[in-house]
Amino acid sequence: MADRGVNSGEAEASVGTDLHLEMSGRGSRREQLMLALREAITSGRLAPGTRLPPYRTLAVDLGIARNTVGEAYAELVAEGWLTARQGSGTHVASRATPPPPAAGDRARRSAPEARPVAYDFMPTSPDASAFPRSAWLRSARRALNDAPGDAFGVGDPRGRVELRTALTEYLARARGVRTAPHRIVVCAGFAHALRILGEVLEGTVAVESYGLAFHRSLLTGAGLRTVPLTVDADGARTAELGAVGAGAVLLTPAHQFPTGGPLRPERRTAAVDWARATGAVVLEDDYDGEFRYDREPVGAVQGLDPDRVVYLGSTSKSLSPALRLGWLALPEALVDDVLAVKGVREMWTGVGDQLTLADFLACGAYDRHVRLMRRTYRRRRDRLVAVLAERAPHIGVGGIAAGLHAVLDLPPGTERDTVRAAGRLGLALEGLGAFRHPDSAMESREGLVIGFGAPPDHAFNGALQALCTALPPAP
Repeated sequence: MADRGVNSGEAEASVGTDLHLEMSGRGSRREQLMLALREAITSGRLAPGTRLPPYRTLAVDLGIARNTVGEAYAELVAEGWLTARQGSGTHVASRATPPPPAAGDRARRSAPEARPVAYDFMPTSPDASAFPRSAWLRSARRALNDAPGDAFGVGDPRGRVELRTALTEYLARARGVRTAPHRIVVCAGFAHALRILGEVLEGTVAVESYGLAFHRSLLTGAGLRTVPLTVDADGARTAELGAVGAGAVLLTPAHQFPTGGPLRPERRTAAVDWARATGAVVLEDDYDGEFRYDREPVGAVQGLDPDRVVYLGSTSKSLSPALRLGWLALPEALVDDVLAVKGVREMWTGVGDQLTLADFLACGAYDRHVRLMRRTYRRRRDRLVAVLAERAPHIGVGGIAAGLHAVLDLPPGTERDTVRAAGRLGLALEGLGAFRHPDSAMESREGLVIGFGAPPDHAFNGALQALCTALPPAP
């Protein structure tokens, strides 16, 4: 092949890994190279994390100019297909590239396959790439150096006292929670905490008409019945509690999931008054209470009555779901029941992560990380709103004063087709219908629940452009 900008001296000096690419089709050599790289990634031939050859090496192998390779790499980095760091080269970005289905699986599939996930808009996902590794490592070193010998013995099912003490102080200061170390039980995330409560409670639990089906399944799996409360712009209509015959209610007061917005003060008070009058309990899911943008902080409902409200929190949004760390701030009367269900020994959470989180909270690193991510997520939210205003002004956006997701209102009858179109473009997202309680009497609302936490900054613009392509046109 012709040299095209690479001399023989450079060819002899080029070093790096071999990469087989078939460049064909129309367009410039840069466009052909980008198409070939995208195909290699989406087919799974180039796995996430694979290091690509340097510009010079690939240019020599393909017989094209080094600048052409550099421009193609740079554009694919901007689109989110590749990542590049000074001194460490260019790599395939972390993205879901599931292996092809087996022959039996192919036969069972009735619908065409969606593209591999290129952009994650799931509302339950934070930015995994933003995990504060250096600060976490410093806390881990301090925590392990300072840990008493008994920390490495049989685990206490309540959790390490260092973490329970740090949580007591942080939750009081940042979320208005009134508790004590002996009333906190550490769990392996929110789902574990809810599963334990499901074994403690009896009868019927009221839930919001829109919420995670997974959470409802944890309760029904424990033998409980769930009944829906109507949800509107002010959260759950807690005045309905008196008519549903429930012994508990699960609420997301700081930021209703997924429709957005805080629970109105009078509705918060009504829930607590109902619990006092009936002997019931309020389960408060404070899943993203630290992230607010255009409003004053909303404290925890638990602060109104610590003896009638169970506060559930975790690190899944603020740090990472991979830590598997959550907690229950319990009424005194429920502590023994919860510990009886959890077991006499700690079998769920590692002592190292507990001690590290305790130091991370105590030294102020947690607060610094939350403030940093609050600014980051606010910028992404603002960018989402601006792009939609420009590209799809007919689509309403709500639930954006806090949290890591927004709700996009869709014209009637378009939600299912829009979700399918998004899947074909490699977008992972959910329609509002996926969160609706099957027994809800509310009128169905059509929309998308767009999580803006997961797509990293370098891929965010590409993700938004793909999202706008999937949206239905203006009527």
